[in-house]
This record gives sequence, structure tokens and C-alpha cells, in this order.
Amino acid sequence: MNINIYKTKEELSDKLSDYIIQNHLNGSIAVSGGSTPLLLFKDLSKKLKERRNLNTKFFWVDERCVPPDSDESNYKMAKENLFINNIFNSQNIYRIKGEIEPEKELINYNNILSENLLIDKKIPSFDLIILGLGDDGHTASLFPHEFLNFRNKEDCIIASHPSSGQKRISLSEKIINNAKEVIFHVTGSGKKYVIDEIINKTGNYKSYPASYISPKSTNLSWYLDFEASEMLTK
Repeated sequence: MNINIYKTKEELSDKLSDYIIQNHLNGSIAVSGGSTPLLLFKDLSKKLKERRNLNTKFFWVDERCVPPDSDESNYKMAKENLFINNIFNSQNIYRIKGEIEPEKELINYNNILSENLLIDKKIPSFDLIILGLGDDGHTASLFPHEFLNFRNKEDCIIASHPSSGQKRISLSEKIINNAKEVIFHVTGSGKKYVIDEIINKTGNYKSYPASYISPKSTNLSWYLDFEASEMLTK
């Protein structure tokens, strides 16, 4: 496990974007939603602003079952901050269509992964997956209340948010762990206790889905700012 700690979320984003540009522009990347990747997307688009039609393949770790123009859409956030100025070839941007009936889109997205990624032991294999982390220990849309139901799934899954019940389509634990590289990108003090328990295998770590992210490649990294890593650095 590789742990990278930076003073601020801005410095973290700067270093992580450099790493992605140096190592993964020719590969397949699954990105996350939420507020944390916003700076990363902006840094990537700024640093690559002179480039055109790069052939990086982009996929999503998960997506809410909402239209692509919804403010809740993970795709919309990436479109407005990363996929601008024709930096990336639009034919290689494979969004999850949250506006479609979840059961139908589940089949569709599983097919997209099978057709556009290397298949390793019958499971799609990404070059890089960038994950977030919830304060309840969830990652992707693998939530504690239903995680055990999905542990053996080799395809994408339909998950439901524990409070709102909102449906989401998500990569499964097995797909995530089949990636060549996995990075947790986490900022802010709200996750510091969960991060400490997961990394040091203490407290309630076994109840957190993020604790079970352990890629077969053994290539797992954490990118944290000081606030998120406070319990680790004490």
C-alpha cells in the first residue's frame, strides 16, 4: 500500500493529476463522482488544454439513476470540468446512462465494459480506478447495508442509497479489485477516523466496504490531504 499525504487538497490534486498524465493517458480510467474529484478534473483539463482528441478511455465507478443534465449526475460534473475543449476523443467516453431503466442499463454497461476493456479471468480489468470514500466507509456505490449481497458479483450492480433509496449503478468489488491500479482520493476531516481504521485495520474496519478493496495487482494507493490523514499522522 502506498500512502501519499499533502498539505492541502489543492496540492494533492496537482500531484495526482501529474501522476495520471505521466502514467495513464493511454489507458482506461474509471472516475468517481461527488465533490472531491472536482479539483482533479479542473487540474487535468488545465494541464492538457493544448492537447486534442486524446484516446484515453473514460468510464465511471458509479452513477446515480438520473438524467445526464441533472446536478446529481456524476457524468455532468465530469463533462463540465474535464471533458471540455475536445481534449479527449468523445468516442472513448463511456458514461452510465442513468436516465434508462436501471435493469436495462446494467446489461448495457456490462456489455460496454466487456467490449472495451481487457478481460482477465472473465472480469473486466481497468488500467486505473480512482475511488472516493464515504464517512460510512462506502466506496463506489458499495454501501454497508447491502454490501454482503454483492460480494460475489463479477459484473456491475444496482445499488440503493441507504437513506434516500435512490438507485445507482456501480462497479462491483470484484471488478474494482481486478484493476491494474486503484487509487483512493480522499480529502477533508470528515473521513479521518474511517481512513485510520481501514488503513490500520482497527475499530469497525471490517464493516466498511472500502476495507475490502485489495486489488490482485497489489497496486493500491491513497492520496490524502492533511485533514483526511490527521489520525494517521498523529
